[in-house]
Amino acid sequence: MAHLHFRCRSCGQLSRVPADKRNAGAKCGRCKTALDVSGAPQVVDDAQLSRLVDKSPVPVLVDFYADWCGPCRTLSPVLANLGAERAGELIVVKVDTESDQSWARRVGVRGIPAVHLFSGGRAIASETGARPLGFWRDWLRRSGH
Repeated sequence: MAHLHFRCRSCGQLSRVPADKRNAGAKCGRCKTALDVSGAPQVVDDAQLSRLVDKSPVPVLVDFYADWCGPCRTLSPVLANLGAERAGELIVVKVDTESDQSWARRVGVRGIPAVHLFSGGRAIASETGARPLGFWRDWLRRSGH
């Protein structure tokens, strides 16, 4: 049986959900809060991102952004659509580079929006700029995901 993985918005725990039970009121294995299984991007800080990248059994797509950035605002709904399409197979998160700069420095973000893909605890691909949904689908496919 295939399993999907979701991050709890309340406690940050990763929970494995049988694919056929996705819409049956899935709950966090730790805090028992109802899981958001929509695939919508979640805002995380540097510490939360560290835990997620280290522990996630599925790829993690990180959008490094700032609220004042026009291209970041353009990209946001595109990545929300991508997250919805790949819910449980890919975790999409956002890191505000104004308040959390450690990871942005660590992976060499020089411009925003910057999108980085992590798998198995390491960075495997990156791209800068607001692009259409088809670009991101191809980008994931080219990266092996």
